Amino acid sequence: MSELRVEVEPEKVGFDVQRLTRIDRHFARYVDDGRLPGWQVVVTRAGQVAYVSEYGARDLEADLPVERDTLFRIYSMTKPIASVAAMMLYEEGAFELKDPISRFIPSFADPRIYVSGSPANPVTRPAVEPIRVWHLLTHTAGLTYGFHYAHPVDGMYRDAGFAWDPPRGVNLEAACDTYASFPLLFEPGTEWNYSVATDVLGRLIEVASGQSLDEFLAERIFGPLGMTDTGFFAPEADLGRLAALYVPGPGGQATRMDALGDGAKRKPTLLSGGAGLVSTAADYHRFTQMLLRGGELDGTRLLGRATVEFMATNHLPGGVDLESMARPTFSETSFTGMGFGLGFSVVASPAENKVLSSPGEFAWGGAASTGFWVDPREEITALFFTQLLPSSTYNIRPMLKPLVYQALID
Repeated sequence: MSELRVEVEPEKVGFDVQRLTRIDRHFARYVDDGRLPGWQVVVTRAGQVAYVSEYGARDLEADLPVERDTLFRIYSMTKPIASVAAMMLYEEGAFELKDPISRFIPSFADPRIYVSGSPANPVTRPAVEPIRVWHLLTHTAGLTYGFHYAHPVDGMYRDAGFAWDPPRGVNLEAACDTYASFPLLFEPGTEWNYSVATDVLGRLIEVASGQSLDEFLAERIFGPLGMTDTGFFAPEADLGRLAALYVPGPGGQATRMDALGDGAKRKPTLLSGGAGLVSTAADYHRFTQMLLRGGELDGTRLLGRATVEFMATNHLPGGVDLESMARPTFSETSFTGMGFGLGFSVVASPAENKVLSSPGEFAWGGAASTGFWVDPREEITALFFTQLLPSSTYNIRPMLKPLVYQALID
């Protein structure tokens, strides 16, 4: 188990500790008025933990507090981990980013594009462009999510049982073959739509590596980084540390949702590279420190420095922001002034984004209102963990940034 503790006095790395406590005062109100069950925040600079705070409960009904070793469902914060895994294979020559994914998943050999019609009777045409590896990493593949409720193809996903949880008994290979049977929303590479692309990327990792996704991540990322609490479910011995999952109920009060939350208590049939992991703040802290240090941590190197910088570069065609290219659906970031790299959102223009931040800062979040960012310019990482679904409920992540940056005094 990774230990999470303050390693340096905030002032020694350029933070005003009194200003950092504004984070606590702000987010304590979310707990005190019942909107959130509890939360945990970690702020680091120059590779050292400068601030750790917890407040509220990991389980309201059992009156159990958030603690340093609390386990959280990180949902889409799985995506950056899967993206790192894919880029490790890229560094080894397993594929090129321009390779069609049908090289690894033959069911994607002849994609079609939605033109019109209902989910039950769509009109489609052949795609001109194949789905390439980089399209999966950037969410420009033309895939979607069933929970968007924004397009007839979303309905096709739901009709096949892919809304929040996958159909019972369906594994990753079968899910990807089902996704391949649906039409794409657009020609790959021409638009951005938050989607199951990273789940498909997980299947590509399996085929390219010859290992199941859980085996690859455990052997190549979690083990080397000492992320001993991260996996696709919480083992029985650790269930007491697993936070309960909540949704907004009547009056905005956090209401327990075991129907979804209990999925983290057993090994899933479908290993979701896009949303499947359970982790701790201590473990994810080690992952973000590896990224901040250019792919290396404590003598263990997962990626080359140039690869991390490449991943944290805006890969949207023409260098545009998400506002110019994205479908207006739910995602884990704002769109204006925000680009997208290989697995992360990337701040292209803080001024246009209108959130205090740094150019080149890269980040992502999870559906239960978790989030992180890495700021190479200021050498800052920040983590926020809670368990409220969906993350679009409150303006949590954009509010955390100014509360961290306003505390900088160097």
